[in-house]
Order: sequence, then structure tokens, then C-alpha cells
Amino acid sequence: MSAADHGACLILDRDCFGGLWTAKQWNGELERSSGLVLGCCSGDQGPLVGLICGWVVVDELHITGLGVLPQLRRRGLGRLLLNRLLAWARQQGCLGATLEVAPGNNGALLLYEAAGFVSAGRRKGYYRDGSDALIQWCRLRPEPGAPLGRTRLPPQGRHTGLHQPCRQ
Repeated sequence: MSAADHGACLILDRDCFGGLWTAKQWNGELERSSGLVLGCCSGDQGPLVGLICGWVVVDELHITGLGVLPQLRRRGLGRLLLNRLLAWARQQGCLGATLEVAPGNNGALLLYEAAGFVSAGRRKGYYRDGSDALIQWCRLRPEPGAPLGRTRLPPQGRHTGLHQPCRQ
């Protein structure tokens, strides 16, 4: 995805999270050179229906957001997005991945558990409303040929990702 998708990200953020991130935060996420934002659309020209964001810090992937429109959840879109981001992280030489998730978000917890994530702690007052977040971690097996324990940044212009349609 690119800065041109800024508006679509804001709309999806509003519909999935109630407007968790500001326009400035979305600009930063879409322009971050050490990260990737993947989007899933309804058809080739359809609206954005899901996305995932993450960035690499040394040899770890920090997943900053994963959202799918509520009416399209439980159809495998979140799993597709998560798997693609984790595959990209392995290609970058990442050895682990981390994220924060609300303790009551059972659908997300099941998705992350299926991908190998485990809870490793709690961030008190993490969310705007003062609620806590669970810290989750997952060890990543490196892709063959990927550097171990160091990051290869994607070529210039690729960091904003793949805007790929998903089939229903």
C-alpha cells in the first residue's frame, strides 16, 4: 500500500477500531521505510476490507495493527494477512514477532494462537480507554537464504507493500 491509500486506511480504521489512529499516525505507518502495510480489497478496484501493519526493529517484527471489516471476519482474511506479513518478516531475517491485543478480543487471540503466538505479559493502561493489553510473542523460523538476526530492508518503494485483492 502507499500514501495514496491513506483515506482508505482511515475509513477501515474507523470501521474496525472506532478511529484508533490519527491521520498523522497513518501517514507515518504508510511511509515507514522499515515497515510494511498490506491491504486486502474486495475485488481489483473494490474497497479496502482488511489490512495489517508491521515494522522491523533489529531482528523482530512489531505488528502494529490488524483489522478486517466486522461483516467479513471469520472468513480467513485476517489469517491471510497475518501469514503474509510473517512471511515477509522471515525474508527480512526476523527471529521473532510481537504485538499487543485486548484480553477480551477472543477472535484475535485464537488467530494469534494458531499462528504460534503466546502471551508474555500485560501492558497496564495501554489503550485510550485505560484498558490493558496482552503482550504476545512468536518465534519465527527464518526463510532459507534469509540473513539471521539482522534486517534486510526492502528495496526503495516496496516498503509500502502489496495491495492485493482477496477472493471471497
